Order: sequence, then structure tokens, then C-alpha cells
Amino acid sequence: MSGTHSATRRRRSAILGVPVRLTGPLAIGFLVVAYLSLWLVARPEGEPFMRHLGQLFGGESVLLMSIALVLISTLPHVELGFGGIDYAAIWHRRLAIAGTVLLLPHVELASNPQATALGKALAVPGAVGLAALIAWAILPRWRTMLPHAVHGVVLRARETWPVKLVTRFLGGYERWRGFHRLTGLFVAAGFFHGLLDATAFESTPVLRWSYVVIGGVGLGFYAYRELVARHFLPHHDYQVDEVRTVAPGLVDVHLKPLGRPLKFKPGQFAMIYLETQDGWQRHPFSISGAPADQGIRITVKALGDHTTKLPEVVQAGMPAVVSGPYGRFDRLTGTARQIWIAGGVGITPFLSWLRSLDGELNEDVDLFVTSSGRSPFADEVQAIAKAHPRLTVHLIDTTTDGRLTPQHVLAAVKADPGGLSVFMGGPDPMLKEFRRAFRAAGVRPANIHREYFHWR
Repeated sequence: MSGTHSATRRRRSAILGVPVRLTGPLAIGFLVVAYLSLWLVARPEGEPFMRHLGQLFGGESVLLMSIALVLISTLPHVELGFGGIDYAAIWHRRLAIAGTVLLLPHVELASNPQATALGKALAVPGAVGLAALIAWAILPRWRTMLPHAVHGVVLRARETWPVKLVTRFLGGYERWRGFHRLTGLFVAAGFFHGLLDATAFESTPVLRWSYVVIGGVGLGFYAYRELVARHFLPHHDYQVDEVRTVAPGLVDVHLKPLGRPLKFKPGQFAMIYLETQDGWQRHPFSISGAPADQGIRITVKALGDHTTKLPEVVQAGMPAVVSGPYGRFDRLTGTARQIWIAGGVGITPFLSWLRSLDGELNEDVDLFVTSSGRSPFADEVQAIAKAHPRLTVHLIDTTTDGRLTPQHVLAAVKADPGGLSVFMGGPDPMLKEFRRAFRAAGVRPANIHREYFHWR
């Protein structure tokens, strides 16, 4: 790779030495600290400290919630600072959880004997709605949040009729998504509660107007997304061309355009609306095909919600609507020495990269494909590798070779960790383990990239 090409990549992935994808999180940290400092410096004279502290927690909660609303606005310039809309969605969830947690000390400490009836009435739906939303979002991840010792108890509880009834009522991505669209209304209730009842605002205009600006920005972005963006985002009409089972629980779906096709880069994903026998379904899918293909190809694993029944409910000829593309999982942002790790269905963005190679591969790449049994894409991947000598493929069948480990990867590559770029896709626990191990081995955090599958 030429020096000019390398310099171009560094400029694209960093600003003043700071990775572009970290500018968003750093900006959030700065705003949180700056707002905290403002509240401490501008504390009204005579205001009890504990009451002021409680109201500060409320103000910080509104700040975090407002930023969370900005992050799901779907504006390209917003996602740029986080490395893609998938990363922005993760930060949206983190901030929403943190903002909801801050309501606990706020409720306990921020007393106001002269609170208005309207302010108190708004506080309840705001707090309860946000708490319910967060609980609904994190419950599907209970396996990663609870000790392994209690997993058996939870699994037995899930078989009882009350839990089954609740799961049936609350289960499914679409129901959660519909409730999630109310987030801005809950934030608005909390915002106006604070505006009406915060004693700190009575004698300190700087606190009042900074609060108005912060809340107004978040609610403005929410209104934009719900009232404007949803009607003007580009959507593309497609039709299901083929549904093909490539392995047990793994399906390839080919969509052909009915009009203007979606333009995407290898490694991106799209939001795909499919009309099925059970009605319209919506889900983000990584695109496993190449931009030059006549259509869109997605590879779907039965992971839950409607994807489990996809082969039965989706047939050729059914309509589909595609929006996007999203994501910035791009090998061109990496160094000249790269490692690609594909676990299970996490191979999909790498398939897009490989199927898009129309010339010489300019990087030295080691691709590790790990699956239970021989990967259904093994022959295709090996055929591509034969045409690109700088691509080395390692196929790991966990049933015979054992589990792939970071140590196995580093031993096989035998390269300076400081010059490596790592791109990973696969199950979340696996990728967390690999990220920790690679950082400990000396791989720069800015050079470790992963694809996220969950927006919820």
C-alpha cells in the first residue's frame, strides 16, 4: 500500500489524532461535566445543598435523555461522530439507562414544598414511562446481566403461565418499537415537570435557560424524527426474488429492485420491511452481497422474533421496502495489516467485502471463520482467497477444532499488534472477550472494530 493511501485512511478515521468514532462519546462527556460544573457554580444563595443536588440529578437526566433523542435522529452527521448508526444506537441506550437511573436520587432529594399540581402530575408518567421502557429493552439480555448460577431459576420461571402470558403480550421487536416511539413524550413530561417545579430556576436565569435549551434541542430532534424524517427518508421498493436455505437455521434472501435500487458500501446494513404471511415485519439486516449485484442479498439466522419463521412466512414475489444504508463497518479505515474474525452469522459483512473485491487486495488480511460444523460459505471464501494471495483464510470448526481464542488468532498471525487492525462480527460475549484480549496484547483501541446487530 502506498504512503499516500495510508495517509488518506488516517485522515478519514481520525481528527487531530483522535478517532472520529470517539468524538461523539468525548463530546457527551464534556457536556455532562460542563453542565455539572454550571449547576455547582450557579447554586442559588440559600438553596439547601441536598435539594440542589437532587435537582442537579434531574437536570443531568434531562441532558442525557436529550442527547439520547439526538442520537436516534438518523441524521448522517450525528452518526459520524460514533462510527455509524449502530454505535450511535448503543450510546442512545446507554444514555437512556443512565438518565433513568439518575431519576432515583432526583426523586429522593429534590423536594419542593410549593410544587405545582401540574408539575407533580407530569413527573409520574415521565418517570414510570422511562423506567418501563428501559426495563423492556434490557430484559431480553438477562443472560448477560445475571450470574450464571441463577439462570436455571429464570428459565424455570419462564415456563410458568404468568410469565408466559407477560412474554406473549410484551414479546416481539415490533411491540417494543411502538412503545419506544413514545420516548420523547416521556422526556417531555419530565422536562416540563422540572421547568415548573425546580426551585433553582426561580432566582438563577442561567440554570433555567440552559435547561430550556438542552431540553428543547432533544425534543426538537424527537419532533423532527417523528414528524418529518420518517416521511422523507429514502425508501426503495423491492420484491423477494428467492429464499434459499443454506444451512439449518440459516437463510439467504435475495431482493430485486422494482425501481431505483439502494446504493450501499460493502459492510453496511439496511432496515428491511418484509411483507410476510404474518403481516409486515421490520428488522435491520447486514447486506451480504456486493453493491454491483442486481439486487440485495441478506443472510438471516434464526435468532428470535420473526427471523425464526422467516423461511415459512416469506416467499418469492412478496413485496419489500428497504431504507438505509446504515453503518460504517469499513475495511478501508484499517491499517495495511488486518485481521477479520467472523463468528457464525457474523460473517455477513465480510461476505459483502469479499464479494465486492474486483481488483487487487491492498491489505494483508487473515480471515478467521468460526462456526459449529463446516461453514456453508467455506468453499466460496476459499475460492476468493485463491484469487487474492494477500488473503489468508482460517476455517475453524468448533465441533472438531475447539473454540477459537484470541491467543490462537495472534499466534497464527505473528504480526506486531501495534500495527494491526481487527474487524469482528459475531456473538456479543465472544467479541467482548476478543476485544479485551486484543487490547491487552497491544492492539490500539481505535483499530478494533466490530459490527453490532442490536438496536434495541
